[in-house]
Amino acid sequence: MPASRSRTERWRDSLWKIYERGGGLEFALSTDDAQADPVKDLVWRVRMLGLTEDEIRVELPGTLGRSFRIEEGSELVGIMSVGQNRWMFRTHVLGTVEMNGRSGPVRALRLEMPERVERCQRRTFNRVSDAQINLPTVDAWVLRDPRSAIPAEVASRVRLLDAHDSDISGIARIGPEDAMLPDVGAQFAGKLANIGGGGVGLLVDSADAAALEGGTVFWLRVDLSPVLPAPLALTARLAHTHVDSQQRVYAGMAFEFAHHPSHQQFIVDQIGWYLSSLQRRAAA
Repeated sequence: MPASRSRTERWRDSLWKIYERGGGLEFALSTDDAQADPVKDLVWRVRMLGLTEDEIRVELPGTLGRSFRIEEGSELVGIMSVGQNRWMFRTHVLGTVEMNGRSGPVRALRLEMPERVERCQRRTFNRVSDAQINLPTVDAWVLRDPRSAIPAEVASRVRLLDAHDSDISGIARIGPEDAMLPDVGAQFAGKLANIGGGGVGLLVDSADAAALEGGTVFWLRVDLSPVLPAPLALTARLAHTHVDSQQRVYAGMAFEFAHHPSHQQFIVDQIGWYLSSLQRRAAA
């Protein structure tokens, strides 16, 4: 029996091993948006906290010290990774429960144990027969002077706050040519693979990977249209990289707010607002 088929049929064993070693899963809200301009899915990287025959218990999604609420009954697309192999499954939120964590009490998200999982093909690593994830596009630049990002971050903040104060759905989308840039170098593009407690993971095609070697601090613009009319702009510091089976570079980046501390709360608020918006759309 091929190894990949064997692991798929014994996926519960793989899930248990992930839990035993203190690993995590990824999940996104199931948006199933069939519009011409579908929403972008935020994929959350969370640690597994408990496992039973009927439930998977994981951390609440969050970033920079703030956790976000996921409504009971929300449908999710889960992702389980073992080495270079990925499996996806559908589940839904059963509620939350208070648990004893490593550093004290913690509130866990209770997910229904899936009936089955499906292996992702390497060329369509975020899609299976009954589910797919639409990752946000990220425009990125090597940032020469982090202090030069302050005016660009302020401009991004003003644009989005103005949109929220009016009817955000009626605000014309701002294009890249309209956005202020700080003092930047080489540009490259990527996909927002996941978001975690202190940063994000980017997937960068091999053709653009050389730009990652040009610096340690980067200026990012994350496309969350059509929900947000302008890119979410922020600074991040490269923490680590590895190459996947398709020769794409996964770049783990830590948020960097030392040059502009007040921008941190704005980014957290926008991420929380976006997640709430996706839940409202799913419930509509």
